[in-house]
Amino acid sequence: MFFPRLRRHAKWMFLFLALAFGLGFVGFGVGAGGIGIGDVFRGTAGGSGVPSISDAEKRISENPRDAKAFRDLATAHEAAGNTDEAVEALEGFVALRPKNADALRELAGLYLAQASEAQQRAQEAQVRVAYLAPGASVAGVVQLGGRPLDTDPVSSAVSARLSQDISLALVDAQEASAKAVDMYRRITVALPNDPNVQLELAQAAEAAGDVATAISAYEAFLKVAPDDPTAVEVQRILKQLRRVQSGTSG
Repeated sequence: MFFPRLRRHAKWMFLFLALAFGLGFVGFGVGAGGIGIGDVFRGTAGGSGVPSISDAEKRISENPRDAKAFRDLATAHEAAGNTDEAVEALEGFVALRPKNADALRELAGLYLAQASEAQQRAQEAQVRVAYLAPGASVAGVVQLGGRPLDTDPVSSAVSARLSQDISLALVDAQEASAKAVDMYRRITVALPNDPNVQLELAQAAEAAGDVATAISAYEAFLKVAPDDPTAVEVQRILKQLRRVQSGTSG
């Protein structure tokens, strides 16, 4: 569940959830009009003022502790839609400026973008399985004379390869989601009284299936902003998550 107060930070998280759960977030302009990762980043990168990738890389090679060069390199890669490269560059900046809350938040968003891309790869592989190896799935459920149909060797090989691709993509998505949660957790340490940060952590954790962290963050939000207009909705979500937690722990 997302709230209006988070609109200025929600692009990456909405894109991730749209791909993860097949939803279209029309109200925020993501997921309904063919907007991709590069479009989202280009919308935040400052247009014609985007730094040059080659220039930033040269500055880093000359001075590996040039935080501004890492920052510029991340911005340039974001503008180009190079998510993995942007993550690497921003990780370098954060290593040099570990308390920069804006950079931590942006890095969390990039991790969510990586998770969404991995989810998309998994979905595309699932479609390819259905198209290129339909016999593999049919043979497993159709029986003739009380025994399953023999599987076509080619379909089996294709299905096995694509199933591996799906598994690897889902692992990548899970790892990236966990990194996003860890990054939002670091932001809450830097900004413990910012209710937006608590909501971002809660929602990232909820999307990643980290129920305990989501509950803790939602509870922290209510402590920081008990009179916030979204408090009633947060309390409702908390009840649902606690039921889920009780069910899994029991």
